[in-house]
Amino acid sequence: MKCRPFGKLDWQASALGFGCMRLPTLDGESGAIDEDQAAPMLRRAIEDGVNYIDTAWSYHREQSEVFVGKVLAQGYREKVRLATKMPSWLVNTRDDMDRFLDTQLERLQTDHIDFYLLHSLNARHWENYLKLNIFEWAERKMAQGKFRYLGFSFHDSYEVFESILNGYDNWTFCQIQYNYMDINYQAGQRGLLAAADKGLAVVVMEPLRGGRLAKNPPPPAVAEVFARSGRDWTPANWALQWVWNQPEVSLLLSGMSTMEQVEQNLVSAGQSSPNSLTPEDLAVIEQARLAREALAPIPCTHCEYCLPCPSGVAIPSVFEIYNEALMYDELRRGQNAYKFDIKDENKADCCVECGTCETLCPQQIEIITWLKKAHAYLTPTGS
Repeated sequence: MKCRPFGKLDWQASALGFGCMRLPTLDGESGAIDEDQAAPMLRRAIEDGVNYIDTAWSYHREQSEVFVGKVLAQGYREKVRLATKMPSWLVNTRDDMDRFLDTQLERLQTDHIDFYLLHSLNARHWENYLKLNIFEWAERKMAQGKFRYLGFSFHDSYEVFESILNGYDNWTFCQIQYNYMDINYQAGQRGLLAAADKGLAVVVMEPLRGGRLAKNPPPPAVAEVFARSGRDWTPANWALQWVWNQPEVSLLLSGMSTMEQVEQNLVSAGQSSPNSLTPEDLAVIEQARLAREALAPIPCTHCEYCLPCPSGVAIPSVFEIYNEALMYDELRRGQNAYKFDIKDENKADCCVECGTCETLCPQQIEIITWLKKAHAYLTPTGS
């Protein structure tokens, strides 16, 4: 297993970390982990040198930590560094923080957590933690030996990321969503470089964008780009190698669901190295990114000049869901996002065709027409 520096710590992290959020389950029930399949997967990864195990309070309906604790108690705890996360959205008081941490230590069958993260930080969660004086609490817990290093995982804009990054002097690490399609999304490449420049270890999540970049075969336009490369790599390996190529990345997490995925990722990790991709390889990735982006039919840049819509339609958000559903060929995921992430009063069918948005759009998008198409596509028949 290849290893990489973990920020300023005198410790080398395995290039591949095991993310325990997408373990195999029984009958598709998220809370019913198929331990007969999952336990050998985790043991296999550790035995091959994976030394960073990532879980969280909420994963698998609060069963992931319990499962991880069982496996590590079988002689594997001392072979790995263990990361888990405080559920930021459930924290209202200091007592909540104590309760969650103590329960996690019990679930994980350990007397300490190596890397503790404030989970899914955004502007609202960050503001709440500041009100609760989170850093006084965290430093006291570290002094007590309950966890060793503090970090955060992140889902918000780069500006919020920068505020959090500079809001505490003793962060050890951060965890960001990053892949070749998300260079400018959330923390993005700017966040990666800014965190590394401050000496933080950077853990990358979603290197395959929830498995979307691993689909084989990929869309024909993307498959054609990879075929011209001369490399016999799967789409997943292209995406993983792109992340590992960047020296600022300390490790990437993969949420593996089968033993085959474990074996494939171990092989990929063994091939990885910072700055190992050639200029031709990087050009292939860029062409693949552009080919996939071209599958999005609406040239919306999310500039929000069309907002506020007089009828309340969340125009850029609707277009983003529609574009992604087509880019990744995921109709059902798009329909679910439209149903649950867009309020009824902000859906496309609220458009009264006043045309205000079209007069303001710098891309000259036929917004009214595309809203009708998006709503029809994203609304299941019979709904």
